[in-house]
Amino acid sequence: MIIVNRYKENQWDPKKIVGSGEMPSSHSSTVVAVAVSIGLHDGVESSSFAIAVVMAFIVMYDASGFRLHAGRQAEVLNQIVCEFPPEHPLSTSRPLPNSLGHTPLQMIVGAMLGFIVALMMKASE
Repeated sequence: MIIVNRYKENQWDPKKIVGSGEMPSSHSSTVVAVAVSIGLHDGVESSSFAIAVVMAFIVMYDASGFRLHAGRQAEVLNQIVCEFPPEHPLSTSRPLPNSLGHTPLQMIVGAMLGFIVALMMKASE
C-alpha cells in the first residue's frame, strides 16, 4: 500500500498504487468494504449482499491461496536463475515479481480496514 510504503521507506512509490501483495491486503479491504456497504444499504437478507459476500470470499481465497503460492514459487525461480552461470541464456532474464499474494495476517488487517471504511462511510451519510 502506498501509505505504508511512504511510512516505512520514507518515499512515495507510485507503482504501489497498482501493485499487489504486502500489508494490508487491498484485495480484502476492497471486497469487504463493498459487501459491508451493500449489507448496510440493502440489508443482509438481500441477494446483492449474498453475491457480494460470495465474491469477497472468492477474491480473498485467491489472494491468500493461489497468488501467495505463485509469489513464493517466483522467489525460488529467481534464486535458481541467479545461480546460473553467466553464459546460460536465462542468466540475464528479468526477475519474476514475487509479491503477488497475501498472508493470512495481511488478509485479516485488510478485511478489518474495509469493514471500518464501510462503517465510516455509512456514518457520514
